[in-house]
Amino acid sequence: MIPLRALSRAWGWIHAVDLPIWARRPLLSWYCDLFGCNINEAEVEDLRHYKNLGEFFRRGLKDGMRPIAPTNCVVSPADGTVLHYGKVENGYLEQVKGVKYSLSQFLGPQSWSNSSEDSSKSLADYQKSLLKNPNNELYHCVIYLAPGDYHRFHSPTNWRVKFRRHFPGDLLSVSPIVAKWLAGLFCLNERAAYIGEWEHGFFSMAPVGATNVGSIKVNFDSELQTNAYKRDLNKYYDLGFNDGVKLTKGESIGEFNLGSTIVLIFEAPKCFDFKIQPGLRIKVGEGLNYCLDGSEVRSAK
Repeated sequence: MIPLRALSRAWGWIHAVDLPIWARRPLLSWYCDLFGCNINEAEVEDLRHYKNLGEFFRRGLKDGMRPIAPTNCVVSPADGTVLHYGKVENGYLEQVKGVKYSLSQFLGPQSWSNSSEDSSKSLADYQKSLLKNPNNELYHCVIYLAPGDYHRFHSPTNWRVKFRRHFPGDLLSVSPIVAKWLAGLFCLNERAAYIGEWEHGFFSMAPVGATNVGSIKVNFDSELQTNAYKRDLNKYYDLGFNDGVKLTKGESIGEFNLGSTIVLIFEAPKCFDFKIQPGLRIKVGEGLNYCLDGSEVRSAK
């Protein structure tokens, strides 16, 4: 019943209000202390440089602050906390352990593919139809960005984006506490699912909005307008990329206006093995998996 979309738009307006120079350092220093921001990593450390809260939230980092793991085929797209990861089972994903949501509801009808859509298709069949190689498995990983985290997100692998589906949705909190309580949270919230292929087949990356995160910006998608005032929340909006958008591992591709969540869903061989744990703090470019060729020495995490 709370008008979270309107409140998020109001919060966005507040973020854009320029602060007087004398107020920038004390206000932003207080925010850094409150949420644990590491301003020493920022491209510009002088807090007086940031005209408003929005500029500070979207701050860039110094070169070399986020080295990209060279041997891992999938790396973290964002700074944040791992909520959950693993195989997609019978058409369901887990947002946290024991709390599931539907793969087909999260991504919607497969109109990006050449295969005919069958409305009677079971959840398990929907999952199988995403695979390019029937011998592969479908995996997922959820990373939560807290307000103090670096708010830009990057490409988790080398892949080509062919399609985008924007679900206007709600803007409920995606904090771990709410994720444990509300099943299907990521299907309710606004999200932009980018769908394409990588070397092993299907790959998708979905930035998910949240309360006070009405703005999701993607560098190569100028048509994406999140938290728009006159959008039907019961519809979704598609965009195809004719030649596809080629992305390289670690490339900066977008930003949130505060904190939120990234959901990765991808196809990989059955030997794919995650090297993360729920609750793990992770940064952009850190490997999410052990190398598929077994060249990396496995160690307990």
